[in-house]
Amino acid sequence: MKRLDRLTTTEVSAWVQQAKTKAEYGKVIDRIPQLAKAYSSWFAVHICCKSGKTISFGDTACVFPLMSVIKTFSLLYLLEHLGAEKVFGWVGVEPSDAPFNSLEQLVSDRGHPRNPMINSGAITLADKLPGKDANQRTFLFCQWLNQLADCQLSLDEVMLASVRLTRSAANEAIANYLAEAGYLENIEIALDTYEQICCMSGRVEDLALLGKLLACENSSLSAQNRRIVNAVMLTCGLYEASAEFAVRVGLPMKSGIGGGLVAIVPGEGAIACYSPALDNIGNPVGAIAFVETLAQELQLSVFG
Repeated sequence: MKRLDRLTTTEVSAWVQQAKTKAEYGKVIDRIPQLAKAYSSWFAVHICCKSGKTISFGDTACVFPLMSVIKTFSLLYLLEHLGAEKVFGWVGVEPSDAPFNSLEQLVSDRGHPRNPMINSGAITLADKLPGKDANQRTFLFCQWLNQLADCQLSLDEVMLASVRLTRSAANEAIANYLAEAGYLENIEIALDTYEQICCMSGRVEDLALLGKLLACENSSLSAQNRRIVNAVMLTCGLYEASAEFAVRVGLPMKSGIGGGLVAIVPGEGAIACYSPALDNIGNPVGAIAFVETLAQELQLSVFG
């Protein structure tokens, strides 16, 4: 019997309480006004097992933007549509020890984005999504994910307006440098697409269903592409803290500044959390604490 399948709501409830205590040390992001409205005490978890069993707990009705969690799935989407050789001509797979929006890192790498999980890589890939403009690209991508994962993501227009109002100067600088280095075809479409896909929103259940695509065999997806995405998540998904959590947790994970976190248990299922209080790197404190406890208690590390 699979390990995730043996979980009880009682165990989940106890671990959520522990995680919520740790979340008190985090802080809700205030750079984007709409994100700043979240309560740091909100916490939701949804676990999807291969068998079909699910466990939900906490503030599961909360809708939140995926933000950087979407980077995982734009990588998957492009691997499926264009192939690994093409995609990894545009971005690398090396971990970064600099913040996710570092221009210095990009300059030192001579304009070649280090990996798809940081902003330089994700903006580069946003430039390559199928579709004539940002609206069409976001629509096609969202539709593909919803059909494939049977989830209900949608573009949060209010969040998008808030993001546009406070457009990141760091992202603009990164996009300009990428264009100079020959990695972007259209700066404005790339940034607009990037901002829109980051504002694709859903509930914690939707995020778990997305994670399940990467965790379990799926006749619609290449097994090789799933392996690639999981590997990049493990080494790069939590920014400069990725190596530390590969050791402590041993699961592919991806976080977003909206408070979302997805963790993949290959062959077994996916764990999605929503906890808007972040650490100084930009990872959700409570969500990571919950997954760490779960992984240790159930011995879920992919390293055996």
